[in-house]
Amino acid sequence: MSEADDIALVAKWLAASKSTVLFTGAGISTESGIPDFRSPGGVWTRYRTIYFDEFCRSPSARREYWEQKAEAHTEFAAAAPNAGHQVLAEWESRGVARGVITQNIDGLHQIAGNQNVLELHGTARAATCLDCSARFDIEPLIAEFRQTGQVPLCPKCVKGRLKHATVSFGQMLPTDVLERAYDWCGEAELILAIGSSLVVTPAADLPVYVKRNGGRIVILNRDETGLDSIADVKLTGGIGATLSAIDVALSGGA
Repeated sequence: MSEADDIALVAKWLAASKSTVLFTGAGISTESGIPDFRSPGGVWTRYRTIYFDEFCRSPSARREYWEQKAEAHTEFAAAAPNAGHQVLAEWESRGVARGVITQNIDGLHQIAGNQNVLELHGTARAATCLDCSARFDIEPLIAEFRQTGQVPLCPKCVKGRLKHATVSFGQMLPTDVLERAYDWCGEAELILAIGSSLVVTPAADLPVYVKRNGGRIVILNRDETGLDSIADVKLTGGIGATLSAIDVALSGGA
């Protein structure tokens, strides 16, 4: 089948599905100017990994962590949702999809208008205190760190260790979010996996769970993924353009 035929088929499945889940990875946000930090030259290739236990026990590790996050924040702060994000938000608002399960920490789905977003790895738009669990907007804390060079402390409990509200290496994914994601996927007739390499577990297990429960998997990614062999359709075009084409077909324009 041609790419156009596959797009028409996916639109047909979307129209017929009573429960569709959208699953996204870093690829959808690269079109908004946010680099894939695993790629050559990305933040993760230029800095060592700060594991969660080291962050908790070492002041110097916390400073290094904040240096990394302050640099990465530049891309997040300047980014805006792209056509792909906007299509997914529109699908949720029209009842075409239940919502988004995302590996991304950039918050662009919510900015685009999605209301039902499960952030498996948390969000870089907030900070949380590991000692009192208070939560804060990240912008003033990043500004404070850049101005003073000192790791900010929790404004609420004064001495608490502040960390981005993201899941670090060695840190458990939020159990409640993962459980809800499995609930969604257990009921899904269709999952669109968009811009993810589908190799990082347990997130990559979610489309497999849909398949095991009788649903279909559509993968949209330019490169090979860990689940290509079980996909019902694999699309390799640009994410924004491909999702827009599916939406046109879904609306009867193709």
